[in-house]
Amino acid sequence: MGIKTSLPAAELGLYSLVLSGALAYAGRGLLEASQDGAHRKAFRESVRPGWEYIGRKMDVADFEWVMWFTSFRNVIIFALSGHVLFAKFCTMVAPQLRSWMYAVYGALAVVGTMGPWYLLLLLGHCVGLYVASLLGQPWLCLSLGLASLASFKLDPLISWQSGFVTGTFDLQEVLFHGGSGFTVLRCTSFALESCAHPDRRYSLADLLKYNFYLPFFFFGPIMTFDRFHAQVSLAEPVRREGELWRIRAQAGLSVVAIIAVDIFFHFFYILTIPSDLKFANRLTDSALAGLAYSNLVYDWVKAAVLFGVVNTVARLDHLDPPQPPKCITALYVFAETHFDRGINDWLCKYVYNHIGGEHSKVIPELGATVATFSITTLWLGPCDIVYLWSFLNCFGLNFELWVQKLASLSEQTSRRVRAVFGAMNFWAIVTYNLVSLNSLEFTELVVRRLLLTGFPQTTLAVLFVTYCGVQLVKERERTLALEEEQKQDKEKLE
Repeated sequence: MGIKTSLPAAELGLYSLVLSGALAYAGRGLLEASQDGAHRKAFRESVRPGWEYIGRKMDVADFEWVMWFTSFRNVIIFALSGHVLFAKFCTMVAPQLRSWMYAVYGALAVVGTMGPWYLLLLLGHCVGLYVASLLGQPWLCLSLGLASLASFKLDPLISWQSGFVTGTFDLQEVLFHGGSGFTVLRCTSFALESCAHPDRRYSLADLLKYNFYLPFFFFGPIMTFDRFHAQVSLAEPVRREGELWRIRAQAGLSVVAIIAVDIFFHFFYILTIPSDLKFANRLTDSALAGLAYSNLVYDWVKAAVLFGVVNTVARLDHLDPPQPPKCITALYVFAETHFDRGINDWLCKYVYNHIGGEHSKVIPELGATVATFSITTLWLGPCDIVYLWSFLNCFGLNFELWVQKLASLSEQTSRRVRAVFGAMNFWAIVTYNLVSLNSLEFTELVVRRLLLTGFPQTTLAVLFVTYCGVQLVKERERTLALEEEQKQDKEKLE
């Protein structure tokens, strides 16, 4: 963020004290609310018996998370373990063929999970975009890619194509949309890179190796084709010093996060409470603010665990995948509000940066953000909630540019003033994303309580606590930036 000015240690200490006290107070309110509501009729479907030996029930409202670690746990472990073992064997025996092994194993896993007709459906989309890439027209490739994506998001084509899946199971819809959507994005990336580099002559085999890499297939993250092809084509990949230790640390962190979420859901029913608006309306203002914040933190943890597991496998395969999503706690500008860095990189490279240029002019930036969020709306699935979410985030991103154009402040005052705007931005980000994560009704309740009926005491208190958090995040970013500069200077001297 370019932060160079530090604040006095006493001031930062005060911010830490205020933030930790506020989080503890809000957490206490949520804990009491969860205990009071554990036996409500409205909670029966999503609060089930958990640790019976201490009488704790568990929030199971997120069926995806529950399925990952119950009925689908063994399947996931078996599939990823098989991939790692075959990849290791192939790397030792014939490293030049490892990309083929990835593709064949991934295709077989897709057939075993979704059936052969689903594989043929995706192959049809792959071939269509490959043929388009041969014409060398980027606008045609992007248009065809968006049309393919729309066919998986809009009726009647989505209903027809979903019929290609063999059998029925709990996560079928999630896997169908994940595999199909990411396939289209990967194929579009391949086509656009082929147009940008006609001298490299990429083949259909290169596209299939790229698309059917199993760890990325269903849930991402997505690597653009140029990055994936360059890394997977190395005949004799070599690990950097200390990389295996970092891979073990990442795997261990994912396990710790899974255990922490399991413990958390036995005490805090943050996913069930928003579904009961009468009960949620009884919460104190601090507990309601904590509930809204914790919902977004959970969504980040869920994505971080998913990408952490996948990225661990990818790093074992000598790939450098996109980083896990940035924590919601560290987000106070719309320009960095993305949970999936891979999709964000894809959108920035092929749409946002292409139209917006240097992002310094208002009109091109408006066009770039409108185009980017239009594609994002298509990716998420067009509906009223997604339209509202996209509009609000698009407005927030442009509003930041307008403020930057008008504001010109000195160093130390600038940091404090920007933190005030950052606090307001943070809650704008939270409320805008609650629309898609929970419901419009719950979002309206949060906004009404925190901004209208709670004004001015609750509003100012929440903003001040958030301001303290933003300042602490800024200080952390400043420290990391200085450490990186010192590291680079040391490497230059050596």
